[in-house]
Amino acid sequence: QVQLVESGGGSVQAGGSLTLSCAASGYTYFDYCMGWFRQAPGKEREGVATIDTDGSTVYTDSVKGRFTISKDNAKNTLYLQMNSLKPEDTAMYYCAADAPGYCSGGHWPSGYWGQGTQVTVSS
Repeated sequence: QVQLVESGGGSVQAGGSLTLSCAASGYTYFDYCMGWFRQAPGKEREGVATIDTDGSTVYTDSVKGRFTISKDNAKNTLYLQMNSLKPEDTAMYYCAADAPGYCSGGHWPSGYWGQGTQVTVSS
């Protein structure tokens, strides 16, 4: 069973930065298709970024050039560096994992989910 625990959320002013972390456990190697999602109040959950086992990344258009997804296999940790934050980035952020290679072809991971971490950006 895979467990995912997010951290690093908080409150920042517009233009600020935050780095989210997602610590993974419960399997012997950290080599999954991984991703970040977010859900704002009253809105559907949306995909933010994915990173596959070969390091290839995909970003939703609204965060391109501002957010960077990365992972440290030695630490079994996924990251989301968020710069130039905007009020519309305010949401609960979740990490997710799926089978190796699943992210290829534009798929978003959905097999395992964390509990989320709140990001609030004030204007």
